[in-house]
Amino acid sequence: MGDACCATDTPSASSEVTPPGSVWQVRELQAAGLAAIVLLSALVLPGDWPRIAELVALGIGAATFVPGTVRALLRGRIGVGLLMTLAAAGAVALGNYGEAAMLAVLFSIAEGLEEYAIARTRQGLRALLTLVPPAATVLRSGAEAQVAPEELRVGDVLVVRPGERLATDGVVSSGRSSLDTSVVTGESVPVEVGPGSVVFAGTVNGAGALEVTVTATAEDNSLARLVHVVQEAQERKGTSQRLAEKFARPLVPGVLVLAALVAVVGSLLGDPAVWVERSLVVLVAAAPCAFALSVPVAVVAAIGAASKAGVLLKGGAAVEALGGVKVVALDKTGTLTRNEPSVVEIVAAPGVGKGQVLEIAAALEARSEHPLAAAVLAAADDAAAGTSEHVAGVVLSRGVRGSDMEAVPGRGIQGSIDGREARLGKPGFVEAGELTAEVRRLQDAGATVVLVEHGGALLGAIAVRDEIRPEAAEAVSMLKRLGVDVVMLTGDNARTAAAIALEAGITDVRAELLPEDKARIVTELQARGPVAMVGDGINDAPALATADAGIAMGVMGSDVAIEAAEVALMGEDLRRLPDAIAHTRAARRIFTQNLVLSGGILVTLVPLAATGVLGLAAVVASHELAEVLVIANGIRAGRKNKLPVHRALGAARRAGAARASAPTPIPVPSGRPMLSLGAAVPKAVAAGCCADCGEGSKTPEATR
Repeated sequence: MGDACCATDTPSASSEVTPPGSVWQVRELQAAGLAAIVLLSALVLPGDWPRIAELVALGIGAATFVPGTVRALLRGRIGVGLLMTLAAAGAVALGNYGEAAMLAVLFSIAEGLEEYAIARTRQGLRALLTLVPPAATVLRSGAEAQVAPEELRVGDVLVVRPGERLATDGVVSSGRSSLDTSVVTGESVPVEVGPGSVVFAGTVNGAGALEVTVTATAEDNSLARLVHVVQEAQERKGTSQRLAEKFARPLVPGVLVLAALVAVVGSLLGDPAVWVERSLVVLVAAAPCAFALSVPVAVVAAIGAASKAGVLLKGGAAVEALGGVKVVALDKTGTLTRNEPSVVEIVAAPGVGKGQVLEIAAALEARSEHPLAAAVLAAADDAAAGTSEHVAGVVLSRGVRGSDMEAVPGRGIQGSIDGREARLGKPGFVEAGELTAEVRRLQDAGATVVLVEHGGALLGAIAVRDEIRPEAAEAVSMLKRLGVDVVMLTGDNARTAAAIALEAGITDVRAELLPEDKARIVTELQARGPVAMVGDGINDAPALATADAGIAMGVMGSDVAIEAAEVALMGEDLRRLPDAIAHTRAARRIFTQNLVLSGGILVTLVPLAATGVLGLAAVVASHELAEVLVIANGIRAGRKNKLPVHRALGAARRAGAARASAPTPIPVPSGRPMLSLGAAVPKAVAAGCCADCGEGSKTPEATR
């Protein structure tokens, strides 16, 4: 933990090749146990043997920290080990061999427990890398071959049999199955995969055989990146950790000066032997080891537990920020909703065919990567192929081609089709005219509506709906029970936003926002207290950067999203958010308790030691007991009781999947036909706003 703490010059837990499997495998604890047995034997040995036993016990215990202390001192570093070494040497000089041996034994125990605590909390993270199987089956030259994961190359085809783990990231090229992703994302519900599905290293294949095209090497896959990011995150310090180190670091030389003053001033006023002994006791009493350990142990434990539950906390600062959140701002698309929009209805203007509406819309959206554009293109593909019952009767010529396409940020897209101007976008950018009532009906039903215009004439409206996540209402309810205010921020129109908010149980809704508006509102919300912004980590970058805690949603395998926020939810279960807030709140309480306890020990023991009320044995016992308590309390932050597995989501998620494949029809007036189109659309980065989502024209470069 650095020189300000108990560490001297021994290897830290983070640098060990093999972390201890049990507490008794720690070298310092083995030595302390042996030294304690020898020291206890001094109580029953006759003659001069007790003194010999005390010296032997002192030697065994001191061997765990004195050599490292000397090496650190030669390098110009002063740590707590120096205080303990001087105190032990002084006690020997005064003939207090038993007290010196006790100091060495207790300090060795404290050192060993510190090392064990850090090693164990980090071992769980490193264990993620063992999820990669020792060998992988690949197809090369038409035959199967067994290779080590390190030998996999991008483009290789993995053969993944039922029950096997994936050796690296890839895309399913053939086969269908379900994957257990709980070890990576913390979600217990298996994920159905098929051709085109993105899959990640360490996940477990279900009952079907898969062929997976490799997209990342073993050194650069999602699992390796996750471990690397969390290991870096554990070194990032929060305010409380910096505060502890700020006081602990200068305390060591300060204690040396204080002890010298006690010895010198006391010797001038009284018996030098008495005051020199007291100065040695002050050295031990004022050692800031427990104070310096107060926060780091709790932070590392909290980060390790969260990472195994699918929540990436990027350092102590993230733990503190998330634990202090009073307001959560939720983006709508991709956070409260699935980000899998599909066309659910087409309304044509009088005298216009629905096929013409869809045809012009698809031509305008042909080069857009926006999720709503993908929904329109998928609907057009279904209509052209005639493979979906939802597009029966819609005939497309698919012969039209657009040119001069231009995205209008926050409004829509415009261009030229067959030599005539064409536009598609939100109501207001394109006037609804005689379809105003229909647009309102669709919006009230929770759909996003885009209007299509060609040659200055309104052709019709296309309703696209993104289903709300099945766990969204429960997650919002959990946040409210934690005393957190929930606000929804969206670029969508007010009616659609209100419909989604009603389903989720959110009453504070801010709609029709541009990205810069979201950042401004986050600033305004900070008047209520610390704010967490939850978005996709890319499109909401301004708001994520403005918030006290930026949280990226569903970012497994995404470098950009992981870097965009202080906290990342690796899976798609929104209930991880209140879980993470409760977890970090518990961690904050724990390291606050540790700071108060360790600070109180220092304030209490130093005057008692300086005035002779407590001797060396009592101070050593009190000081090291406090350190043990601080470490044990800090380890509690690694409990995952605040990060439970939500198993009840399975039925809801399956029901949601069924809804996605067969969308719930939007209510229509009697006698009016309705076209309902359903197509799952993968996430995409917005390259131009095609509808009233308000995101505008954005690229990764512009939002990074």
